[in-house]
Amino acid sequence: MSIQDIIEGKKQWRAHLARVKALPQDYRIVYKEMQRYLFKVGPIDLPDGPLLPGILDFFEEGVAGGKGVLELTGTDVAAFCDDLVKDSPTYADAYQKSLAGEPDTAER
Repeated sequence: MSIQDIIEGKKQWRAHLARVKALPQDYRIVYKEMQRYLFKVGPIDLPDGPLLPGILDFFEEGVAGGKGVLELTGTDVAAFCDDLVKDSPTYADAYQKSLAGEPDTAER
């Protein structure tokens, strides 16, 4: 990874955070809790993958449609997050594979 890639990644992340700050407060709170939860249990490609920007797009559509955030996610936000990542490899999966001695886990 070059310096230019790191700088570009930081620019993209800052633009993402600016979009989050533009959300109404209830959406921001739920988004940050989802982000915290997903960083703990979520997929390996979370920082670079499409999941967080996809959630943000979904929330922006909800705001434009005049819906409350819990109308979109339901009251169990953790279950909503679990459904989003159910088919994605997680760090826990990679750890389990490494314990089982399966190849191709050291690169993750």
